[in-house]
Amino acid sequence: MATDGTDGDLLAVSDLHVGYEENRVLVERLRPRSEADWLIVAGDVGDVLEDVEWALTVLSRRFARVLWVPGNHELWTLKRDPRPLRGVERYEHLVELCRGLGVLTPEDPYPVWTGAQGSVRIAPLFTLYDYSFLTPGTSTRAESLAAARAAGVVCSDEFLLHPDPHPTREAWCRARVDTSEQRLAAVAGELPLVLVNHWPLVREPTRVMRHQQFAQWCGTERTADWHTRFGAVLSVYGHLHIPRTTTHDGVRFEEVSIGYPREWKHRGLREDVARVVLPGAPP
Repeated sequence: MATDGTDGDLLAVSDLHVGYEENRVLVERLRPRSEADWLIVAGDVGDVLEDVEWALTVLSRRFARVLWVPGNHELWTLKRDPRPLRGVERYEHLVELCRGLGVLTPEDPYPVWTGAQGSVRIAPLFTLYDYSFLTPGTSTRAESLAAARAAGVVCSDEFLLHPDPHPTREAWCRARVDTSEQRLAAVAGELPLVLVNHWPLVREPTRVMRHQQFAQWCGTERTADWHTRFGAVLSVYGHLHIPRTTTHDGVRFEEVSIGYPREWKHRGLREDVARVVLPGAPP
């Protein structure tokens, strides 16, 4: 499959959570609109390596190109996973798994895609979070975490997402942000960018969450100006399980998650489970 693409649509989806049978069925039914379509998968495919491999294998056989970024669930280390890898080692294993399937990752060259509105460069990112989206009314990480614990709102990452060999998740986030920033700066200005990350690059989308204490596990303030500084026309993300379209500083942000069955059954599931985020060139 070619690195660059034309003609087909650019679709996006995230938070597939295929450990749930209902969500697995959704992935089995997911089809491109044309054989030239590309698909962005913005993280949280599954909790164990076997599920991630199954879903990406299915999708890579159907779409002309699949691009994947990790979510927090892919980075969890569960006792039931036959390969309970941790931290960076787990992420690197996922990258190699993707490469074996022809799926692009944050470690690969950023591909160029051409559609009805011209060419864009798609930048898959992996930034993690550093607790800087503080709980309202707090001013430090310690206060923010204490407020979350007092409210009974604590992300499972605190027990399952290990940063090895980094000493903390914040340190891993800092390293990932530094690397991503350098790569984006190297290509900025060449073509409009589509930024793809599991966690939102700006704080604003988290402000509609019911539990504001959870925002600290949703990103980092260090990426707040990337959509303007690097010339993005679109930012694709997931994680919040609040699928919607918003605009920040004139740039469109698309939250493309499916979420857990209890969530999409309550709100109703969009007919286009994988959303067209940029239209392809007309035939």
